[in-house]
Amino acid sequence: MQKSTSGYSIFASDPNRNDSFSRVVTSCENTLHPADIESGNREIQALFYEDKPFEIDFRMYRENGDVIHMKSMVTVIRGNEGQLVRIHGANIDVTEFELSKEKLKLAATVFTHTREGITITDPAGNIMDVNDAFTTTTGYRRQEVLGKNPRMLKSGRHSPAFYAELWETLAKADHWRGEIWNCRKNGEIYPEMLSISAVRDNSSVITHYVALFTDISHIKEEQTKLERIAHYDALTHLPNRILLRQCLSAAMHQCQRSKQSLAVVFIDLDEFKAINDEHGHHVGDELLVAVSHRMKGMLRADDTLARIGGDEFVAILTGLECNHSCKSTLSRLLDAISGSVTVGEVELNTSASMGVTFYPQDNSDSDLLVRHADFAMYEAKKAGKNRYHVFDFVHDRVVDTRRENIERIRVALNQSEFVLYYQPKVNINKGTVIGAEALIRWQHPERGLLAPAEFLPLVKNHPISIELGEWVITTAINQISAWQALGLAIPVSINICASQLQQADFAKRLEVLLSATPQVDPSYLQLEVLETSAIDDLLHVSTIMNDCIKLGVSFALDDFGTGYSSLTYLKHLPINLIKIDQSFIRDMLTNPDDLMIVESVIGLAKSFKREVIAEGVETIAHSTALLQLGCDLVQGYRIARPMHARDIPKWVVDWPSDEVFYASILANKKVQRLAIHD
Repeated sequence: MQKSTSGYSIFASDPNRNDSFSRVVTSCENTLHPADIESGNREIQALFYEDKPFEIDFRMYRENGDVIHMKSMVTVIRGNEGQLVRIHGANIDVTEFELSKEKLKLAATVFTHTREGITITDPAGNIMDVNDAFTTTTGYRRQEVLGKNPRMLKSGRHSPAFYAELWETLAKADHWRGEIWNCRKNGEIYPEMLSISAVRDNSSVITHYVALFTDISHIKEEQTKLERIAHYDALTHLPNRILLRQCLSAAMHQCQRSKQSLAVVFIDLDEFKAINDEHGHHVGDELLVAVSHRMKGMLRADDTLARIGGDEFVAILTGLECNHSCKSTLSRLLDAISGSVTVGEVELNTSASMGVTFYPQDNSDSDLLVRHADFAMYEAKKAGKNRYHVFDFVHDRVVDTRRENIERIRVALNQSEFVLYYQPKVNINKGTVIGAEALIRWQHPERGLLAPAEFLPLVKNHPISIELGEWVITTAINQISAWQALGLAIPVSINICASQLQQADFAKRLEVLLSATPQVDPSYLQLEVLETSAIDDLLHVSTIMNDCIKLGVSFALDDFGTGYSSLTYLKHLPINLIKIDQSFIRDMLTNPDDLMIVESVIGLAKSFKREVIAEGVETIAHSTALLQLGCDLVQGYRIARPMHARDIPKWVVDWPSDEVFYASILANKKVQRLAIHD
């Protein structure tokens, strides 16, 4: 708004004439702001008794309703005998100045009170100013850092190449954002999310750099805690099945580089169930801990021992020059387990059966290597226990059995023996149905209705899994269309295996399948990525997923917390929804570890701005606890079991049919909130 000046001159021979402020500014073609009239009148009346010039600030309305700020410069002129002769002044439009002043005031307030640390440097990188959050986070006072370079905060964790790339990106794009480790004044190293921007003047010359950062130590701590829970067995503190898979994959790559071999040893305690039944689970647990310590003591530092469930362990013996070189280790393992173990006042006699397979002679993937060792372990049990058996990877019947199973599944696909069941998903806070998950079943002519666990593992990493996956997508889309014809708008989610998702043409194939039913909005289809899937190239998969999102579909991360790398997937993949695995939900009311995992996942989802849904909800108590933790979306047997598509319309109309159930959830939620408040 441009400055404008208007003058005025008022003759006033009578000090009691009570000139009003409105009369003084009559030369302005605007309306005086009502809030400034009273103060203005006081100022004008004071003119009659004071000779010194002064200024009056006031506001006015333009004809279009805009508020402008004015400053009136006033001078009083008196005659020879001191009588008031004239009030002389000028009005100046100072709106632009007032707005600039307000902006500066706001900027100063934000700079001072924001929770993000702020560093302002000159073009050479010398610190010109920092805010209070900077001093709180780093421990350095403002006076200690002025004139210095931010490199004083370096932690030593990053290479020169890291900083070179940072400055190269900043030079090209005038902006850089990422995670960085810095060092506080007290020497503590901490992670922060840092954003640096270049500030240029009207001539495009850099005048400042502004860096904003947030201490993300608490997020990293939660990540570490979750990673520990997700990768290690809570009882023995050995790696679990998830971490075992990672260690085995890494060991296989090392074998390829070193031209050496490794052994996968599957270990199962003999008669462990009888010990549990006779002495109780607490004795069985202590036995497992004692045996794990013995076995761990027999292995080298580079070897791995994992507990994958119950009394089952897997050892990875690396760096073998030949298969025979691990015989002594296998014998030591058997000896370590065999014999007596004292647990409390109970003396137990133990032994184990072990199965062994060798890589790369058994040139299988990591999962199949473990299964082959498992198969060999059963051969050891059949041979009398307390011994090991080496898997015959050349002549074993397992390969033929899998081939036969694959062929039978192909026949089932061609003869339409597969069917999709649907399990509703609901918002228990609002009492609304938000969608359904499609779950494949095999209507086997001889064996009846088979669950996915009966046949999906047989097709893992086989090309027929792609065909089966496309059948699921097509069937789900057609079902959405059928429900829409009945007036039901029900989004459907389906599981996508890693091998299908990693196909280079997956997005194009999905587009073809969607285009076959144009009446269905793609947003009604959600693809669930199983976290237990092994995704080899996250960047490649992220690109594919983004191409699918452009088509209108969305993605969910299924079985969160049980797979390869929850946080890595969450960070790099464009996921909209996180599904908390039912294994954590099932025992969350009795197991503090599971409850902590559920609470952490919900908090993590909120931190990453993702929706979260809990699966496996089977009781009102579970629903109530989840509501308290901030999770409104659920699915599970307490809501509805998976059902045939034809049963969904009636269920949607009736739900929640059990009014006591729904009322109890809300009542329990209210009671718990009151209890917490009290």
